[in-house]
Amino acid sequence: MTGPPLTVQADVAVIGAGPAGLTAAIGLRRLGVGVVVLEREAEAGGIPRITHHTGYGLRDLHRMMTGPAYAERLVQGAVDAGADLRIGAMVTDWSGDRSVMVTSPEGRWRLSAQAIVLATGARERPRSARLVPGDRPAGVLTTGMLQDVVHGGRAVSGGSIGSRAVVVGAELVSWSAVLTLREAGCRAVLMTTEHERIEAPAALVWAGRSVPGLPVSRRTRVTRIMGRHRVEAVELTRLDTGQTRTFACDTVIFTGDWIPDSELARAGGLDMDPGHRGPVVDGALRTSAHGVFGAGNLLHPVDTADVAALDGRHVAGQVARFLEGGTGPQAATRVLPGAGFAWVSPGLLRPADPPPRERLLLWATEHRSAPRVVVRQGDRVLRRRLVPWPASPGRVFRLPWSVLAGVHPEAGDVTIGLG
Repeated sequence: MTGPPLTVQADVAVIGAGPAGLTAAIGLRRLGVGVVVLEREAEAGGIPRITHHTGYGLRDLHRMMTGPAYAERLVQGAVDAGADLRIGAMVTDWSGDRSVMVTSPEGRWRLSAQAIVLATGARERPRSARLVPGDRPAGVLTTGMLQDVVHGGRAVSGGSIGSRAVVVGAELVSWSAVLTLREAGCRAVLMTTEHERIEAPAALVWAGRSVPGLPVSRRTRVTRIMGRHRVEAVELTRLDTGQTRTFACDTVIFTGDWIPDSELARAGGLDMDPGHRGPVVDGALRTSAHGVFGAGNLLHPVDTADVAALDGRHVAGQVARFLEGGTGPQAATRVLPGAGFAWVSPGLLRPADPPPRERLLLWATEHRSAPRVVVRQGDRVLRRRLVPWPASPGRVFRLPWSVLAGVHPEAGDVTIGLG
């Protein structure tokens, strides 16, 4: 008979070694806190390690880097700081309030900590979750799968990427997919979006210089995939008219439409946000479980890697403060999305705990070139503010935390919407 699993003790367990988790580990070690970082993949660094274009590191490291260089910098920073980084270590379940079960090359063991940081990130919805009918041929991927094939050495069903690709989505990550396809020798021949406008106009200008003439079919949905062994075509449906057409291609890349990797948070019974489907947190990034914090795109799927990293920097100080003891947090006011938004993060307001960068992050469901934001608490309108930057589906909309000034802690939930 085998004995009970070995228990490893740590000051803090960080689950996930992407930008948020690694930056949290670096910050905690600089504060003298012991950290074990668990990463289920065979390499640490998160999505940036397989994303070879530039654009990483601006907000957190104040320099422009490629994805692999950025990931390497964060991994090396965590190792140099003294974090115990364990790769191939998958958390399979909770075994107590701040204790988890881990399966790794060393076997099955328990990690118990005084605090836990969940930094498990987010992923794109695959075809199956989008309920796209049709045949089941080779050549259907998400951006992450594509990048793992091209840059991560993963094998692909069908033997190759193909030569003519339809990219589903027009978010920032969609243009990343276009560039990765080009590196693989595959031409993006069409991009589709269900929206009236391209979701990432700045990215379009940047990527479009390298991919001239890429047509974007707006207000269009892929409603069927055709092909016996490999993709041969897709059926496209115009949302405004219902008109359909068949478009020849041999590869389909589903991009965006993000969901958090929140299975562990759900298994732990944490309060979950119905909008972004990650855990509800306050400005200190505390979850509803005592001593359990969140960080990164688990909380706001999806923002850029450097914003996720700054979450990690922020949560490090909050966790260190928690470990020092002291009084508990103030009562919280729930902050909810109103008209025009799908979610807002953080979802709890405590005046003493401003969020990372003192920013609220929201996800717009409609395009507004100059949106008017309305903050309400109960029947009262607390603020109407005309914002000079656009709100658009497919990218995070940021508001200064100060828009919540004047909220009364006992006057009920707050909503932030478009007026």
